[in-house]
Amino acid sequence: MAVILEFTVDAAEFLLGGTLEQATGVELIELERVIPLGNQSIPFLWVVADDFETFERSVRTQPAVAALDQFGVIDRHGLYRIEWAVDPPNQLIDGLVDANATLLEAHHGERWLFRIRFPAHDLLTQFYTYCTDHEIRIHVERVFPLSHPPRRGPVFDLSPEQREALVLAIDRGYFETPREVTLDELAADLEISQQALSDRIRRGVQQVLVDSLSALETV
Repeated sequence: MAVILEFTVDAAEFLLGGTLEQATGVELIELERVIPLGNQSIPFLWVVADDFETFERSVRTQPAVAALDQFGVIDRHGLYRIEWAVDPPNQLIDGLVDANATLLEAHHGERWLFRIRFPAHDLLTQFYTYCTDHEIRIHVERVFPLSHPPRRGPVFDLSPEQREALVLAIDRGYFETPREVTLDELAADLEISQQALSDRIRRGVQQVLVDSLSALETV
């Protein structure tokens, strides 16, 4: 049975995170979903920024980076791919590839949050053992089978950041008509950018709708 793992990890624990932590001029970085990861160990990145030139320059100066390719910009969202100058390029990502994992979500905040699906529990165990063997310290947040989300805790499959943003937005009257608070005011409360908060709310609302409609289909 497929199983989902949510974990957080410090940027310094894997090459991709450590490299992007040095990037400047950027608001949000998220790994592009790849289903499955297959043998692709050079992930694509979505970057939210006002100044892509500054971001690109700061990444390209990193010694581990051989090339940074941009595939286009849509509404402040730029799609990039990193090619590495070192081998192995990224032990954390390689561990997921070896375990035949599917990347559902990965983005950076104070730490990187990953949501990963494994075809079977033994492959999750393989990945965890891989991290231990390579001294990659991950912090497991949740593990649950795909067909049976956990009854305790959150009802909807939201990240902690999405949940925090939605709860604050509801409490402060953001969804009221007329609105009782602006997006900028909420972003200031959370000490993040307006764009980052907008993305969290949008993705959170989308996840609530997906979970709700999926639940109705099983009734």
